[in-house]
Amino acid sequence: MDGTAALPAPVERFMFRGREFFVKRDELIDPLLSGNKYRKLYSLMQMPAERYRRLTSYGGTQSNAMLSIAALCRQKGWQFHYTAKALPGRLKEHPTGNFKLAIELGMQLHEVSPERYHQAISDLQDSQEESELLVPQGGADPLAARGINILAEEITSWQRQMGMASLNVVTPSGTGTTAYYLACALPDLNILTTPVVGDSDYLHLQMRALGDIPDNLCIIESSKKQHFAKPYPELLSIWRELKAAGIAFDLIYGAKMWHTLMQHPALLEGPTLYIHSGGLIGNETMLNRYFHKGLI
Repeated sequence: MDGTAALPAPVERFMFRGREFFVKRDELIDPLLSGNKYRKLYSLMQMPAERYRRLTSYGGTQSNAMLSIAALCRQKGWQFHYTAKALPGRLKEHPTGNFKLAIELGMQLHEVSPERYHQAISDLQDSQEESELLVPQGGADPLAARGINILAEEITSWQRQMGMASLNVVTPSGTGTTAYYLACALPDLNILTTPVVGDSDYLHLQMRALGDIPDNLCIIESSKKQHFAKPYPELLSIWRELKAAGIAFDLIYGAKMWHTLMQHPALLEGPTLYIHSGGLIGNETMLNRYFHKGLI
């Protein structure tokens, strides 16, 4: 990662369950700042190091965004302060996954009780100094638009090269930031997403904080309710199937998006481009969860 303009991530043909897909390999851009986090943080990567002294954020302790911000701050020489609910004892004693790497990159963790968490976030929003920037959970911020617009330009260029008259673009959603800004930038394409963190109502609420939801943005849901980051045999199964087909995805967002997408074949008329959202480092932690649940 050098903080300069992103090279277009490659697009690869991907055969899955007898159907042709294309995958934009955004996870290959950078090992720590990969996938949609690279796109969301692109504007900050272009900032002069002297612009900020400290970045603050908040969220889960295995968050992909947390790790990416930690990597960015290490590169820029910025302090990184992160607020999270009190850690489980096992994670404190034996740090793993994204959390372990973020700590090694210099992240300063601030633990609060679950009861005080929302107040702590409100306090962060009220206490920002000029040399300090608050990055909302998951990078859900208008600053993300610049990097996602570049992604949209890459998609448009590739579509023209391929001579495709229409295109479905698929990306999973936490806060929905990537899907929202892609839909805004690509009004003639169908943008398909699924809520991974909550349900459709939660996702609509998050997106409306950014603006009116574009008509070309289609939110699809799984027939079975699945709680965020919990082990499910069907998600592990499709993750293994995808990996055997030639591409490794993450076990939280990627597995959920593909599992849901396969339930809506009628939406896949014409060519379909899947945007790889990265997050592969987090698979270590998720596989441990599957192991402790007796699913591996």
